[in-house]
Amino acid sequence: MNLQENLLITGATGFTGVHAYNHFIKQGFKVTAVGRKPIDFPKKVHVEYCELTNKNDVKRLIQKIKPQYVLHLAGQNHVGKSWDDPISSLETNSLATAYLLDALRKEVPSCKSLIVGSALQFDLKELSTLPHPYSLSKTLQVLITQSWASLYNMHVVIAKPSNLIGPGASNGVCSIFAQNIVKMEEEKIEKVLKVNNLYDRRDFLDVRDAVRAYEILLTKGKSGEIYDVTSGKSQSLGEVTQTFKALTNIDFEVKSHLTEKVEQFVEMKPLELINLGWEQEFSFSSSLQDILNFYRQHSL
Repeated sequence: MNLQENLLITGATGFTGVHAYNHFIKQGFKVTAVGRKPIDFPKKVHVEYCELTNKNDVKRLIQKIKPQYVLHLAGQNHVGKSWDDPISSLETNSLATAYLLDALRKEVPSCKSLIVGSALQFDLKELSTLPHPYSLSKTLQVLITQSWASLYNMHVVIAKPSNLIGPGASNGVCSIFAQNIVKMEEEKIEKVLKVNNLYDRRDFLDVRDAVRAYEILLTKGKSGEIYDVTSGKSQSLGEVTQTFKALTNIDFEVKSHLTEKVEQFVEMKPLELINLGWEQEFSFSSSLQDILNFYRQHSL
């Protein structure tokens, strides 16, 4: 990547977006951060505000910036919200991606883009078994991306991240646990951690490792390909709570709503990413420690 060229990051005000623009600034890149609401960005970041579900707004953004690289992080990532308002999820995740890619096709066809999907996206042959509208929106996002890459010969790579964790404001389960544990440490709530299903297994990856993977995929990824961005390992939520117990001086009780062992886990492997030169730097325990420390410094 030429350090004098523009890297445009959508969703820059989100959990991953904040880590992304900080990472690329430190690497010396010229970053344009795109968000929907004001936030205090570092002085080195050029800021643009854009409603990505507005076709004309997206076109004006791309005409103005003419990026050489795009990291598309923006989207609606809440399963519950997708049930309440499925059309909004489709607009935000699918249609906005189409608007972005088509604006790039017309204005900067040489641009290299990375579209960040989800571990909850499915193959087209599995559409009949989609579990919720969010999964549909991310699956269609991937189909749109692969279609634009193929039909218009655009350089577009797709990342399929697992559950990202790490310091910073997040609605992820590890962050929710950490916030409650910090409240327990401060004696604001009773020392009870409520978990829906202790047997539920998930693949957790530190967001900082994911951002490094995104840089590699922007520069080395093959157009139209989907790359798993994952640790390749899984922990049950019971194991998560036990790791947190080892990281705090308080003794808290864990209560689960489900008593039967029900596992729902889709295995992911970062083999293709490793072949491009990526490796995981942050251990699961160190990520949880950093999450705890973040909320200790930003307690509510």
